[in-house]
Amino acid sequence: MKPKKEKKIDLENLTPEESLKLEIAAEIGVYDKVLESGWRSLTAKESGRIGGMMTRRKKAAEKAASAAKAADGSE
Repeated sequence: MKPKKEKKIDLENLTPEESLKLEIAAEIGVYDKVLESGWRSLTAKESGRIGGMMTRRKKAAEKAASAAKAADGSE
């Protein structure tokens, strides 16, 4: 079976989710590893940590947005 080709990370055209993912990778110290070898080079622990942090940040952003919306509506 042929190995899958690794898609290069295009730093010029990132989606907001990809940008967040790279930001978190930099925070936990795997940014250079990702740029050199791709996402598949990460361990399950590193990948899980990134996913968990992304989920927490998305939930916090949704909560803040709904709180701001509620505050605007109550005036």
